[in-house]
Amino acid sequence: MELTGKITQVLAEQNGTSSRGPWRKQEYIIETAGQYPKSVCFMAWGDKIDEFQIQVGQELTVSINLESREFKGRWYTDVKAWKVVPSGAANNAAPPADNVPPPMYEQGQAEDDIPF
Repeated sequence: MELTGKITQVLAEQNGTSSRGPWRKQEYIIETAGQYPKSVCFMAWGDKIDEFQIQVGQELTVSINLESREFKGRWYTDVKAWKVVPSGAANNAAPPADNVPPPMYEQGQAEDDIPF
C-alpha cells in the first residue's frame, strides 16, 4: 500500500529497551493531496529512521504495511513505512537499457504487414 503527500510534521523520536534489546521509532504526519486531503501518521523503526531522512515539507511516496494487535480487549493499528521515495521519482525513472523491448515493426515494414 502506498501514501503520497507532503510531510507536515516530524514527531520526536522514541526509544527504549525491550526483552529483545534496544529499539527506536519515529512518527511522521503525511497529508495527502486532493479535494479532501487526509492526514496519516506513519512510523519508521530502527535504521530506517536514518535511511529515510524525512524532513517537514518533503513530497514523498511512502510504501507502508498496516498491522493491528489486541491488548487487553482493545485493538491498536500501526502504519509502518518500509520504503520512502520522493514523489514522482519512481515514475520518472528510465527503464534499464537491457530491458528495453525490441521495436514492434522492422524499419520499412508497414503496420498491417503480418510477419508470418
